[in-house]
Amino acid sequence: MGLNSTGSGTQRGAGLPAAQAQPATTPRPATTPQPATIAQPATTPHPALPAQPGTELGTRARIARLILENGPVTASGLSTRLNLTPAAVRRHLDNLLADGLIETRTARRPANRGRGRPAKLFAITDVGRSAFEHAYDDLATSALRFLAEVAGPGAVAEFARRQVADLERRYGPVVQSAPAAGRVAALAEALSADGYAASASGAPAAGTSADPGPGAGRGEQLCQHHCPVAHVAAEFPQLCEAETEAFARLLGTPVQRLATIAHGDGICTTHITAPALLNPRTGSPEHPHRSITAPQIGGISV
Repeated sequence: MGLNSTGSGTQRGAGLPAAQAQPATTPRPATTPQPATIAQPATTPHPALPAQPGTELGTRARIARLILENGPVTASGLSTRLNLTPAAVRRHLDNLLADGLIETRTARRPANRGRGRPAKLFAITDVGRSAFEHAYDDLATSALRFLAEVAGPGAVAEFARRQVADLERRYGPVVQSAPAAGRVAALAEALSADGYAASASGAPAAGTSADPGPGAGRGEQLCQHHCPVAHVAAEFPQLCEAETEAFARLLGTPVQRLATIAHGDGICTTHITAPALLNPRTGSPEHPHRSITAPQIGGISV
């Protein structure tokens, strides 16, 4: 689903059993959720960009936001947009450059233009973009804290289910149109297209790191190397739980979360139970303990 901006931690090695693995999640019927969204924050970046309207730092944050939203711009263009003197804009630009939040580029000179110094453009850097992303994390976390305080943890869980409902609706046709043996791979491709850097592989036998392929009968593992909301999910695991339930429904088989970036693992890992291992009467794994101790090589996250 998407609720941190990359996690940290030591990546666990292939073939090692996952510590404190969560119980397998059996698909449960989807509730008729309505997508819920969190409004975009009004720019409250890290300490270099606190949004305080009417102050020097507030003006600097507005300049950074304009550069982020409009792409490379000139100092004169910013001066016109903000109704500030060129000298004032350059002062703020110098501070943003010193903080590494923006960088300079040289504008391409039109072919019909004569001699003269090419215009200098100012563009956002990865550090600057990250500042805005962390601001969104802070706002989302604060909003969920308020929701939990006012309506209880159950309301947070319901919000998480509604939030992931859009993902489930979009991925459903892609997964269902794939052959049964390729559905986990299809889900991984769909997630990667959304920036999750996901991959699918056959679950290795205990004590090995080799990938036996999706048809080996031990199930599969869905690995995600990026979690855009790991910071928020670290405090609100309901986000991960809702996504796990959605994957179980999409794939039509029990799944088990083995590791998450939000909890300090280097990769989010989900074990997918092989349909052949399901009890035809109950729809549950024939050997539930085997799922709980399934070896880990990577995974999926919100």
